[in-house]
Order: sequence, then C-alpha cells, then structure tokens
Amino acid sequence: MALVLYAVKGHEYGFKTRIVAEYTGVKVELAPDFELGVTNKTPEYLKLNPIGKVPLLVTPDGPIFESNAIARYVARLKADNPLIGSSLIDSAHIEQWIDFGSLEIDANIMSWFKPRFGSAVYLPPAEEAAISALKRALGALNTHLASNTYLVGHFVTLADIIVTCNLFWGFTKLMTKSFTSEFPHVERYFWTLVNQPNFKKVMGDVKQTESVPPVPSAKKPSQPKETKSKAKEEPKKEARKEPAKPKAEAAEEVEEAPKPKPKNPLDLLPPSSMVLDDWKRLYSNTKTNFREVAIKGFWDMYDPEGYSLWFCEYKYNDENTVSFVTLNKVGGFLQRMDLARKYAFGKMLVIGTEPPFKVKGLWLFRGQEIPPFVMEECYDMELYNWTKVDLSDENQKERVNKMIEDQEPFEGEALLDAKCFK
Repeated sequence: MALVLYAVKGHEYGFKTRIVAEYTGVKVELAPDFELGVTNKTPEYLKLNPIGKVPLLVTPDGPIFESNAIARYVARLKADNPLIGSSLIDSAHIEQWIDFGSLEIDANIMSWFKPRFGSAVYLPPAEEAAISALKRALGALNTHLASNTYLVGHFVTLADIIVTCNLFWGFTKLMTKSFTSEFPHVERYFWTLVNQPNFKKVMGDVKQTESVPPVPSAKKPSQPKETKSKAKEEPKKEARKEPAKPKAEAAEEVEEAPKPKPKNPLDLLPPSSMVLDDWKRLYSNTKTNFREVAIKGFWDMYDPEGYSLWFCEYKYNDENTVSFVTLNKVGGFLQRMDLARKYAFGKMLVIGTEPPFKVKGLWLFRGQEIPPFVMEECYDMELYNWTKVDLSDENQKERVNKMIEDQEPFEGEALLDAKCFK
C-alpha cells in the first residue's frame, strides 16, 4: 500500500518527505484533488489531524502530521538507511541540524515572510529582529560549511534534506543575491543540493528571487460615488422640510466628541534637558574615538533629574548553556521592549565564550523608576534583577561607560554578543 501525503505541491514542508522518498525508494503519493483551505477543513481530515494543518501522511498504521516527523518516518522505513546516520553520534548530529534548521532558519524566514505576504501584521521592529536572527543563523551555518560539503559526514543525510527545504523559501521568496552573498558557503551548499537529481525531481528548477516583496498597503474601502452624493443632498432636503428644533433637544442629538487618548505618565513629567533622540543619534553616528565623543557626549547630555540608569542581570544564567538559544532569548526581550522605545535606551551583553553564558544589561529610563507600564506589559522584566546605578560611585559610573562602549573583555570575559536598544 502506497503512503498518501496531503501537501501543497510546491511547498517546502511537502518537499521534505518527497525528497526522502526519492532517496529511499519508498512509494509516496500526493493525495489527489487536495485543495488547501478546503480539504483540510473537512470532518474526515480533522479526524486525522485535529488542527487541520498540512502536511499529513496516511500510513497503514495510522496518520502522521508535522513535516519533520513525517520525513523521519519515511527515512526509517528503509533498514540501515544512511540518511539517518550510521552511528549514534552521526544520528545525534543529524537531529541537531534538523532542530537548528527548524528553529533558527525556518522560524525566522517565516517571521519575515508572513507579514510581507499579508498573512500577519507587519511590524518593522519584529521584521528587523527576524532578519537579524536569520543572519546570525546563516553565519553559523556558513562557518560550519566552510570546511564541510554536507552537514554530517560525506553524504546527503536527512539533515541536508530538511535544512535545504528550510532555505528554499528564503532563497526563492526573500533572500536576494546581495543578501546571500554574505554567506558564500551557504550559497554553494544550497545550489549544490537543489541540483542533485533527487532534489530536482521534486523541486524542479529553483531560481533565486530578485527582490524582496513590498509591504502590503492597507487600503481603505472606497465609498460609491452615488452614496456620497445622496448623503449630501438628503440632509439639505430634510433641513428645508423640518422646523428648527429647540436648542436643548438639538444638543441631545449632537454626538459626543471622542475623548482624547490618555497621556503616558512619563509625558507628564517635568521637561528634561536631555533629548533622548539626540543621544541615540550621537551613539549611532560615532564610529571612532567612542570614549572621547560618544561617552563624553552622553555625560554632557545626561539629566539625573529627568532620567535614571539601571543595571540588570538575568536571574537564571546557569541555564544559558546553548549560545543561539541565549542570543534569541535576549533578542526576544528587546523586541518586546518596543513599547518603551520613546522613553528608553538599552545595552544587553551576552558574556563568555563557553557556557553557561552570562546576560547583563544597562538601561536608561525616563523618570526615576523603571516605568510601571514596562514592568506590567513586558514579562521578561521579572526574569532580571534590577539595580539602580549609584552615580556617586566612580566604579559604577565606569561600568556604565564600558557597557555603552561594548568594552572587551568585560569583567574579565570576552563578549559573545552585544545588542543595543535605541
């Protein structure tokens, strides 16, 4: 009995299983007449996959959903299959790269892709964070591929199939040549794999996108002209026919004016001599002599009455054992701090070259306390210990300088990464 795959024919998630089938010789047929948004909403389909997602594989032993799980199943149908590794360590490394591809490449490509194609709300800071995280992942992959033809060993494995499919959507929809040229080993790897016969049989001829799709514009629904003209004419006619109403009665019919949006409490603070945007501009534009220009400029601008400085340290640094997970954790925190961009500036340092990695930061906030709305709405704040900077202590003041400057080593250790919120 052939295995039946419910999948969109040209989508990467279905490609994974179909390419594995080409390598293993397992017969996998695409479900006939499958229509996304229709077939997968039927009661029959929902019995097989309760959340109605695709792909879905129907086997003699029952259904399987989730694209990576399906690809693993098909790969393991063939005994001693080199796709899944010939040793325990090879198998572990294959699983490692499958997870890396899903969490670091595919997830960030999808976060970039969906708003551009109208299936999610477009938020510039969120897109910036996704692209930054994707570049970091491609950089790590590029380093590995500089001395390796394939991800594990000397032959194509399941890891190569899944990671190449993860990259497919990026190369064909978002990542132009100018973007991918920063990662030449990733380019070489991708084009080598998609031109392998078993890949090409499923994917066809793959072409790189020449441009990034524009952000879809939100169009207001147009009013028919006839409606507008009638709206103008009818009140005039009614005005001629109806006698004037008493002032008291007329007043009752006047629509209540919309109430002004309540101001942020920070906007009600006494004016400050420090203009935060001026400092952010100085920080961004200073490329040389950072101490003499930016740091000096910061203290010249700093208003201790209108602003306060805070050190933070992650409470659970002993759990930061995987570098890219730690970096993503910090990136997510900064993304969620977007609500405070008008009132804050921050530096977050990821410290150390070996796990566990330490996460420490410096924040400048409007006012003398951490803004309550930030504490309430950004759950990450509770994951850090916060200490107000004592500017009468020269050691603390110098620590502020070092954190703004990304001085290395910091507190005796190298920096894995330094991020700025501005």
